[in-house]
Amino acid sequence: MAPVKLACLDLAGTTIGDIAMVERAFAEAIATQGIVPGTSAYARAMVHVHRSRGCPKIEIFHGIFPSNEAQAQAANLTFERAYEGAIERAGLVPMPGAVEALDKLRSSGIKIALITGFSRSTLGRVLSTLGWADKFDLALCPEDAGRGRPFPDMILTAVLRAGIEDVRQVAVAGDAESDILCGRRAGASIVAGVMTGGHSRARLVDAGATHIIDSIADFPALVLGSDVGADEVMPPA
Repeated sequence: MAPVKLACLDLAGTTIGDIAMVERAFAEAIATQGIVPGTSAYARAMVHVHRSRGCPKIEIFHGIFPSNEAQAQAANLTFERAYEGAIERAGLVPMPGAVEALDKLRSSGIKIALITGFSRSTLGRVLSTLGWADKFDLALCPEDAGRGRPFPDMILTAVLRAGIEDVRQVAVAGDAESDILCGRRAGASIVAGVMTGGHSRARLVDAGATHIIDSIADFPALVLGSDVGADEVMPPA
């Protein structure tokens, strides 16, 4: 296997622990469009939100309001305001071991790209709140690449911007099916499913995860070759 030179890491649910904040922002956003808790429409919408974790937020709203672009755009705007307001009130908490993992990867000469389904505005707010300017090389959102997850565009954009010679020199970590699909479609040699988010081990494996790890804290050992804490997923016979 080619030595890893670029690590592409998901944000929410993988490196930062803000899943509840994200879901509350979605609930607030769809409520402004008449979909409120306690209704079947609300239950269906939140199932869609859960299934679509990691995808561009506007695309998730397009799925909830498939025939009404104005509603989707209005809900997306409310989501961004609600989530960014929650960050201002409560801040953001890195996943246990996340900061140490980032430092270990960078000290080993591996470039780091943070990958997200947030808009550029929301990503900027997240990064300024975390204060991680010295811990990554790139931070990409769908607007930077053309399409978001599950398409491979953001990882391939990171490969180009970081000057990586071979997609097999890329390792990916994410907690959602869309992260895994993105990594596999981009040709990364390691696509690790992380068990700190919303999707089950079975779902991550079915999406094509090469490894399953308990948390981002285990990722450096996997990438650097010791495999401590990693469960390798064997391909079917």
